[in-house]
Amino acid sequence: MSPFPLCCVEEARLLAEKEEQERLERERKEQEEHQRLELKDKDRREDELNELRHLLEENQTAVTKWETDSRAKAKWDRYMRCDGSPDPSVQQEINTFINLWWEDPEVQIKPVLKECALALRLLEELEGMLRDQPEPADALRYQETQLSIQTLIQSKLDHSTEEILKSANAHSDIETGNMQTVVQDDIITLCLWANLNKNPRFKGFQFEEVGLGFELPKQLAISDVAVRILHTNYDHLSHLANLKSQNPSRMSLGLGAREEPLLEGATPVGECGETEGDGDRRGSTQQGGADEEVQSVRGSEGRKSAVSVISMKEERRSGQKQLEDAKQKLEENGSQIDTMLEGDDSDSTPTPMDPVINSYEGQVVDLQQYTPLGGVFYCDVFRLPPQSQQLNGWEMRELLDTGLQPFPYPTEQTQIQGSASMKLEDSGVLTCPPVGVTVTLPDSVLFLEDPQVARWDPEGQHWKTDCISETSYDQAERKISFKMDSFYAFTLLQDSYANMPFQSWELRPLGQDSALLTITAALTEVSITIKGSKCMLQSDQERGLNHILGQWMSPSQLQKAMVSAGVNIFVNQYSDKYVSVNTKDPLLEHTVYEQMALLSSAFAFSWSQWNTQCGHEHLVLQVCEHLDPVPVREDSWCVYLLGARRSQRLRIKEHSEAFSPELDPGSEFHSTFLHMLRDGMSPAGQERRSHHLFVEAVHRLLRATRPLTYS
Repeated sequence: MSPFPLCCVEEARLLAEKEEQERLERERKEQEEHQRLELKDKDRREDELNELRHLLEENQTAVTKWETDSRAKAKWDRYMRCDGSPDPSVQQEINTFINLWWEDPEVQIKPVLKECALALRLLEELEGMLRDQPEPADALRYQETQLSIQTLIQSKLDHSTEEILKSANAHSDIETGNMQTVVQDDIITLCLWANLNKNPRFKGFQFEEVGLGFELPKQLAISDVAVRILHTNYDHLSHLANLKSQNPSRMSLGLGAREEPLLEGATPVGECGETEGDGDRRGSTQQGGADEEVQSVRGSEGRKSAVSVISMKEERRSGQKQLEDAKQKLEENGSQIDTMLEGDDSDSTPTPMDPVINSYEGQVVDLQQYTPLGGVFYCDVFRLPPQSQQLNGWEMRELLDTGLQPFPYPTEQTQIQGSASMKLEDSGVLTCPPVGVTVTLPDSVLFLEDPQVARWDPEGQHWKTDCISETSYDQAERKISFKMDSFYAFTLLQDSYANMPFQSWELRPLGQDSALLTITAALTEVSITIKGSKCMLQSDQERGLNHILGQWMSPSQLQKAMVSAGVNIFVNQYSDKYVSVNTKDPLLEHTVYEQMALLSSAFAFSWSQWNTQCGHEHLVLQVCEHLDPVPVREDSWCVYLLGARRSQRLRIKEHSEAFSPELDPGSEFHSTFLHMLRDGMSPAGQERRSHHLFVEAVHRLLRATRPLTYS
C-alpha cells in the first residue's frame, strides 16, 4: 500500500487537533471576556440602578407638581369664569341648579336643548373629577349628582316631546296629512312623527336629513300614536350595566317615572311645582290614564285642579323616596367606589367600564368585549295627546295630567279586541309584526367591521342582542336596517379588540421633545404625533375621524376620543382575555416603557419578530440612535435583548435566519436599558435631554397600548 494516504491522514489529524485547540482557546477567551463583562456589569450595577431610580423619581416629582398646579389653576379658572354655570364640585351650587331647572316651566325644545348642553358639560366635569380618584364620600356624591342630572335631561326631553305633540295637527304636512319634524343640535337629534291621517296603507317614514327612518305594522298605522327617534351622542345607559355587573342588587336604583332628582341638602321644590319627569323612559307605562283631568280652554292651561295638585304631591313624595332609596343603596356599597374608579389610570383603560359578568341569561352584551359607538338611539311610540279644535273662535284642547304616555306594543288581544285587521295565532295571542328601523351610521364614528345592534333591557339594566332580526348593512351607503319586536333604546356595537393584536409598531423621534408613534394594527394604521405634553392623531382614514384628526390633546383625552370614534388601540386589565397576546413579565415591560420614554427624543424603537421567541422573561426590540425627522433606514437597526437583570445588544439582525442570544462583539452588558443605549450614544444625542412632560406623555401612550405584549 502506498504511504501517501497515511501522510494525508496524519496531516488531517494534526489539522483537526489544531482547529480544536483554536476553538477551545477561542471559547476560553470568550468565556474570560464574558466573565470580565459580567464582573464589570456587577461592579457598576448598583450605580446604574440608583441613577435610573433617581431619574424616574425626579421626573415623577416634576409631573406630579405640574398636575397639582394644573388642577389648582383649573379650579381657580372655574371659579373666575363667572358665566352663571354651577361648579359641580360645590354641593350647594349643583343642587340649586338641579332644582331650579326642575322647577323651570320651559318646555320649548330649542331652549331645552341649550339647557341640556350645559347639563352635559357639567356631567363631563363630574366625570373628570371622578377620574382624579376623590375621597369615597365625594365620589359617592358625584355619582348621585350624575344620576340626578341624567334623569333630569331625559325628563326635560320628554316634556318637550309632549309639548310638540300637543299641537301636532297645527303643523301637519299637506302631502301626508301627518306631522313630522326634526330638531337637532350638535349633541341631540329629535325626530318626531305624529299619526294624524291613520292611513292603513302607511308603511313607514324616512327623516332624510338625519338618515333615520322607521316602518310601522298596520295596527299602529291606524292608531292614535306618535313615533319618536331620539339620537343622543352620549351614552347614559352603559354605565348602569357596569354598575350592575359589580353588584346586581345596586341596580334597583330604579330612577323610575316621575321621580325628582333632589339631593341631600337641596332646597325643597314648591309643592305645586311641575313633576312630570320621567327618569326611566318607560317607567311611565305603569302610570296609566286613570287620573286624567279634563281642563278647559286656552288661557287656563297653567292652572291645576285640586285633584291634580294632590296627585302631584303624592308623586313628589314617591319620587323623593325612590331617590333616597337609591342613595342608601349607593352608600351601602360605598366600599366599591375604588373598584368603580379603577383605571383611572385613564391611559391603560379605553373606557371607564368594568366587565359584565356572564351571570345573566344569554345574549347579554359583554361591555368589555364590545364597545357601543355613536351614542344611543331611543325609539319610542307614544299615545298621541288630544289635539286642539277650533270652536266659535276659541281653541279647545283637552288637557291631561298624565304626561307623555308610551303606547303599549306588542298589545294583548284584550286591549284592542274587535279590530278586523288583527289576526290571532292558534294560541289566541295577537300577532304583532316587528317594527322596522333604518339608521345611517354617524359621521363621528369609524366602524372597522359591520356594526352589530343591541337593544336596552330596562328591567335587567343591560344591553342585549335578542328581539332583533333581519339585520342588513349597506357598507357603501353606511346604512343599517333591522327589525325589533317592540320599541327599544338601541345602540351599535363594535368588537373592542378588532384592531388587535398589532402587526408592528415604531416610535421614532422628530426632534427635541417630539416623536411619532406608529402602530400598524390588524385593520388600520394609526400614527400619533407627540409634542411636549400633547398628542395628535394622524390617519389616512378621514371618515369618522375628521373631528379629532389634527387636534392637539392630552394622552387621556386622545385615548377617550379615539375609543369613542371606533379606533381602539388601547388595552386594559381584561384585554388578554379577548386577544391572543405575547405574554411577558409585566414588571419588566413597564420598566422598559419608562426607559424608552426617557430616551425617545434621541432613539428610535421598533417591533422585532424575535420578541416572540425569547421567552416570558425577556423582551426583544430594534433600536437605533436617530436624530433627524426622517424615516429610519433599514440597515440602521440593532437588536436588543432585555431582561430583569441585564440588557445586551445581539449579534443577530432582524432578518437573520434564526434567533440567537449571542452578544454582539464590541458591546457590553448593562443592568439597565438606559445605560445600555447611552453606552454608544453620540455627543449630539446626549444633549437631547427630554422634558418631563414629554417623557410622561410618551410613557402614558406606551403603557396604554403595550406594544411589546400586544404585537
